[in-house]
Amino acid sequence: MAPHASEPDPSGTGQGPEVPGSPSGRPDDAAPEGPSRAKAGDQPPSSDQATLDELRRRVAELEGGKQRRHRVRSVLSAVLVILAALLSILSVVAVWVNSIVGDTDRYVATVAPLADDPAVQTAVTNRATAAILAQIDVKALVAQLSDAAAQKGVPPKAAELINNLDGPIESGLKELISSTVRKVVSSSAFETLWVDANRVAHTALDKALTGKGGGAVSLKNNQVSIDLGPIVAKAKDELVKAGFAPAAAIPEVHTTFVVYSSDDLGKIKTYMRILQILGTWLPVVTVIIAAAAVFLSAHRRRILIATVLSIAFAMLLLGTTLAVFKNIYLDRLPPSVYQPAASAVFDDLVRFLRSSVRAVAAVALVTAIGAFLIGPSRAAVTVRRAGADGIGSVRGATESAGLRLGPVGRFVHRYKRWIGGVILLGAVLVLVTWSYPTTQVVLWIGLVVLAAFAIREFLDDAGPQDGAERTGPDAPPRPS
Repeated sequence: MAPHASEPDPSGTGQGPEVPGSPSGRPDDAAPEGPSRAKAGDQPPSSDQATLDELRRRVAELEGGKQRRHRVRSVLSAVLVILAALLSILSVVAVWVNSIVGDTDRYVATVAPLADDPAVQTAVTNRATAAILAQIDVKALVAQLSDAAAQKGVPPKAAELINNLDGPIESGLKELISSTVRKVVSSSAFETLWVDANRVAHTALDKALTGKGGGAVSLKNNQVSIDLGPIVAKAKDELVKAGFAPAAAIPEVHTTFVVYSSDDLGKIKTYMRILQILGTWLPVVTVIIAAAAVFLSAHRRRILIATVLSIAFAMLLLGTTLAVFKNIYLDRLPPSVYQPAASAVFDDLVRFLRSSVRAVAAVALVTAIGAFLIGPSRAAVTVRRAGADGIGSVRGATESAGLRLGPVGRFVHRYKRWIGGVILLGAVLVLVTWSYPTTQVVLWIGLVVLAAFAIREFLDDAGPQDGAERTGPDAPPRPS
């Protein structure tokens, strides 16, 4: 009779009684239990293998699709970065054209300093002196002098000698007129005459280049010039006061001083008109394209740095182009143009353009530095840690002196990111609403932003942490 299943194993092996038909005492059809009993090298059933292969295929497809989308976004982002850099050049030029051509006050403010430029004063003096001398008949003056001498009984040889004084008299008159005109040009009255003349010239330039006013005004000989008639009239009065009576007979003279001359001025008209129209919107479009390039990229901080550095490089390229174009412009001027004055006028006309180039480059570099400092690089972490340690030391010293931030510190800690966003937004608004910001303005805004972030870091105080031990009269009651 077989022992009962509940009876203990008499052998003490714990395997129970043997079962006939199995060497180990197990039935022949008993299967091993658990994964530990599977033989090495056993493969899952064919259906499981097919499922696993299908899953692997789908994962590979998803990863491949993700990589393709990533490549497409990267390429599109790179294209937008290049486009933003190119458009930044057109944006700066368009804003300058819009201000110089469309804004008379801006144009007058641009050329007003030329009234004190020595080269311009020399050119105006030479031009006005030549115009006055052209109205004086030196031969007639010499003949009058010879007749007067003959009437006084001067010997014939002396009268003949007077007739040969054309050259010296003309030279003396030129020196007298030149010194008188230079006196006028060097006075404060010339500044007023210069500004008024350029205001009238800008009206003609605006109408000629933009087509305003029906295009009734045209530029003569592809030149932008101002009328020196008021300066000649002022010099004539000074000559009369100096005792040169024949100057009173000089008629009204209108001679011009060329501000800008180019054979391609008619062609430039179309481009000027397009840039003037785009002057307001092109910078906005450029910023939107740059933002889209950053948004599309998977590495946004890196693309932001690449974008602003590309814009900075574009500004360097534009500045170099201006220097090269100046030399080309001066070489193509006619020989009659006084080169130093033309150079001074060119530099003054593009003065605000160069200032804008430097300002945009400064904004780009400051942005690149800021984006780098918030990154994970060792240098950026070291700089941030050094700043935080310094601010922490100052805060510790003030706390030792009895200053407690209290609710203010907790508020700043809670809304720290929002406060940082408000600081950056305020800086952008100031920069955008500032009329023609310069490099100094950009740097001052950057310093103010840096100081604001330092103040935010100083005021950031979370107070006692949750669960921390608090003592004192304001400590919460302990649970009994």
